[in-house]
Amino acid sequence: MLKFILNKDTELRFFELHHAGELFALTEENRGYLREWLPWVDKNTEVKDSRKFIEATRRQFGENNGLHLGIWHQGEIAGVVGQHGIDWNNRSTSIGYWLGEKYSGKGLITMACRVLLDFIFGELKMHRVEIRCAVENKRSRAIPERLGFKEEGRIREAEHLKNYYTDHIVYGLLARDWNNRKKGKGGAGIG
Repeated sequence: MLKFILNKDTELRFFELHHAGELFALTEENRGYLREWLPWVDKNTEVKDSRKFIEATRRQFGENNGLHLGIWHQGEIAGVVGQHGIDWNNRSTSIGYWLGEKYSGKGLITMACRVLLDFIFGELKMHRVEIRCAVENKRSRAIPERLGFKEEGRIREAEHLKNYYTDHIVYGLLARDWNNRKKGKGGAGIG
């Protein structure tokens, strides 16, 4: 099983089908919290929906088109981090993430993204990674800003949330910027 150790309490794990119940329970417990920024939440109404997500991410990985990982903190699933797909011609990808409310404010997403970026730039040899966030989602926007991404622009009415469209801010990070930023710093271990 593919896994990345972030610290003594936190690790990233490749999803297995038996994780569907835990993943759905986390979604269900955080439905109101997640609904504000994630339009897929209302379509995830049963364990089978989480199972379909896991099956899709496993297929995606098998087709060499991205990697989604569960974030486990103190033995509990806390959220998800992953790639939306890979443009191999341009060696480019984008990433996304979400976390249950009780796990926020612990730096888990920042740590998870650092490890995923090490994998994307180191193992996959990508040239560019992009993150898009709703303009109003200050917590989500803080992640790419903290990780050294550059704000590259605004996409008007990019996503339909509840009863309105929201603009997205696009952040980009190049391999050379990530490598320059990492010089002299150690990475997380791979298990």
